[in-house]
Amino acid sequence: MRPIRTIVAAVDFSPHSTPVMDAAVTLAKQFGAKVRLVHAYDFPIPLVSPYEVAIPEPYLEETRRIAAEQLAALVDQVAAEGVAVDSVLTEVPAAAAIVRTAEECAADLVVIGTHGHTGLKHLLLGSVAERTVRLAPCAVLTVKGTA
Repeated sequence: MRPIRTIVAAVDFSPHSTPVMDAAVTLAKQFGAKVRLVHAYDFPIPLVSPYEVAIPEPYLEETRRIAAEQLAALVDQVAAEGVAVDSVLTEVPAAAAIVRTAEECAADLVVIGTHGHTGLKHLLLGSVAERTVRLAPCAVLTVKGTA
């Protein structure tokens, strides 16, 4: 196994992100690694829609602003732990964003939370964690949070 120098931690600002952050910071301290936080926000368009869907630009801008602020707060939190950290904020589906970030920074490990999707949504879309495990260019640690 190659040394762990760069860890990508996927955060969605939910309570499920806390154990992901804890694991990434703990591992970064143990291995002297840096952490890259990644948050992806995506506006899914319905699978079947007879109408074109347009999301108003002010809504998109506000979403970007809030996400950037929340991500900056997490960067500050990790930096306060003495860990080198930066972040990526992107507007693409989460699994694609995580995989692309891992590729771009030559990550040695991705840390991602997992919580169950069931039923039709899971059947049609799969989970972000599952897709990341399948597509990531490096090892993936899935962290089960509290329900």
